[in-house]
Amino acid sequence: MYSDNWIQELAKLEQNQQPCVMVTVLETTGSVPRNAGTKMLITQDRLIATIGGGHLEHLATQIARDMLSFGQTSPKIERFNLGAKLGQCCGGVATLCFEPVGFHSNSLVIFGAGHVSQALIHVVSTLPFHITWVDQRSDIFPDLVPSNVTKVVSDDPIFEVREQAPQSYYLVMTHNHQLDFDLTKAILDRADSLYLGVIGSKSKRKRFHMRLAQRGYSKQQIHSLTCPIGISEISGKHPAEIAVSVAGELIAHYQGRAKHEQNEKSGSSAQDKIA
Repeated sequence: MYSDNWIQELAKLEQNQQPCVMVTVLETTGSVPRNAGTKMLITQDRLIATIGGGHLEHLATQIARDMLSFGQTSPKIERFNLGAKLGQCCGGVATLCFEPVGFHSNSLVIFGAGHVSQALIHVVSTLPFHITWVDQRSDIFPDLVPSNVTKVVSDDPIFEVREQAPQSYYLVMTHNHQLDFDLTKAILDRADSLYLGVIGSKSKRKRFHMRLAQRGYSKQQIHSLTCPIGISEISGKHPAEIAVSVAGELIAHYQGRAKHEQNEKSGSSAQDKIA
C-alpha cells in the first residue's frame, strides 16, 4: 500500500549516511498529479514516496541523481509544463524544489593515524567530508573521534583502498615509506580519485615519480600525485601548522571543482537557450 511517510525513511537514510535529494512540489497551476507540499526522496537506487509518477517523476529522478553524482549541495528549482511535450496530458504547471539532504559532499580517506593525522582530523572533520581513517595499529587512534569519522583498523590497508567510494579524496600519511608507495599505486590503479596527496618532501616525490615511471605509469598518472601536500606558503613543521596547510589545500580543491562544474553548467544552459 502506498504511503507518504517519507520522514521515517529520511531518518533511516541519515542514520546509514546515504545521500538523497528531497523533491518538493512548491507550486502548481491547473491540473497536476499532486498538490503543493507533496514530497519524495530520491537516492541513487531508490524512490521513496511519489510526486505523481509519469514523465514528470522520471525527469525529477534524472535531475536528482545527477545532483547526487556530482555531489551538488545547493538546492535548485525547476518549472515543468505538463503538456504533450513532456509526455503528460494534465496540462498544468508544476514547480519543483530539489534539495540535497543529509550527506557530506566529499569522501576523504586518510591512511595513517600518526601525530600529523591526529592534528588534521580535528580540522577536516569540520569540513564537508565523510572521513575514513585507516591504520594497522589499533592503539594509536584516539578514543573519541568526530561523528563523521570512521576508524578502520586493518592488517591490509591496500585492501581498504578497493573498498572506498568512487571519486574520493585520499591522503597517504603512514609511518612507512614502502606502504605509502604501495598505497599510492593502489589508488592510482583505481583511476577515480579526485585528489591524491602523499605526505613527504620533494625528494620523496622525486623517488616516487621515478619508481612509478619504472612500473609503467603514465606521466598524467604520476603528475596527479600531490607531494608535498599543503599550501606552499605555509612552511611550518608543527603538526597543527601542517594540518591547517593540508586542510587549506583540500578546501581550495573542492571549492575550485565546484566552481568549475557551475561554470560548465552555466555554459551549457547558455548554449541551450541559444539553440
